[in-house]
Amino acid sequence: MCLAMRIHEAIPTGPVRGAVVVIQEAFGVNAHIEDLVQRLADAGYHAVAPDLFHRQGGKVFGYTDDFAEILKIFVELDDTMVLADLDAAIAHLHAAGFANDQIGTVGFCFGGRASFLLAADRKLGAAVGFYGGGIVTERSSNFPALIQHCATLQTPWLGLFGDADGSIPVDTVEQLREELAAKAAVANAIVRYPDAPHGFNCDRRADYRPDDAADAWAKTLDWFETHLARTPDRSPDRSPGQPA
Repeated sequence: MCLAMRIHEAIPTGPVRGAVVVIQEAFGVNAHIEDLVQRLADAGYHAVAPDLFHRQGGKVFGYTDDFAEILKIFVELDDTMVLADLDAAIAHLHAAGFANDQIGTVGFCFGGRASFLLAADRKLGAAVGFYGGGIVTERSSNFPALIQHCATLQTPWLGLFGDADGSIPVDTVEQLREELAAKAAVANAIVRYPDAPHGFNCDRRADYRPDDAADAWAKTLDWFETHLARTPDRSPDRSPGQPA
């Protein structure tokens, strides 16, 4: 656990349905990710977004920034570091009273791949990945392909992809679907949106597709409702923003 890692957190004001770890895009824990954390809290989930760039000073990038600068961050990261930070976020939720089967995760872009990594390596209640590239094909030596983990997937996983995503070919999405169907021992599903580009869920990007985003978000909440264990009725007893 890293005491220096910032966690953006939102706690429901009413009944708590469970907890969710939100995994950032390649742009950091920005306003969009913070908004998603709040939306989950509004839906009844104690939500946290760990800052996976804390080793680099918690940098946040704009969607039109030079991507070469963003790539410099990823040279300094790998899956071991990502899992350590996600474990810290999960421990933070344990301290708030949640068991693993009451905790879900949802990731976007870079975080979509990380949601699959977490689902393969940890047994949680549910996991969702939005347009996670690099699962089927390796993007860099720091972040190898993960498709071989379909056979050992531990957490029910839902993948949401856009057919117009130039960075994730449809044939690789279908390869992932076939591998999961043939080898995974836990529930899994893949949904494709025919006209959706990469980033279709983000209302701060030109790729935003409101109808597809609304449908994908509804499917995400349904996935959590189906697979997360119920939490006893209780009132929040902690203030948000405490460090992991």
